[in-house]
Amino acid sequence: MLKYNAQLQTKLEDVFEENGYKVRYEKGNFKSGFCIIEDRKLVVLNKFTVLESRVSSMMEIIRQLGSQGLLSGEKYEQIKPLLAQQQSLEVA
Repeated sequence: MLKYNAQLQTKLEDVFEENGYKVRYEKGNFKSGFCIIEDRKLVVLNKFTVLESRVSSMMEIIRQLGSQGLLSGEKYEQIKPLLAQQQSLEVA
């Protein structure tokens, strides 16, 4: 069973950082997601959502970027098994 905790959130933030993305936590009435603004790689997450929601959103963003070939590196390779585990839990 995959545990959503602050340590996992930090690992996911490290994957973004390793690939040149900046993670920001902002307040507002919006869903988490990612965007690229003026050639800046930026992931914006709602800081008022619960930890599980933030981690789940980050994993989905990493999965999307990885499938597009936009992520690489050691930390990304380390997190891939967790992405597969989360996806299999969602399907079941």
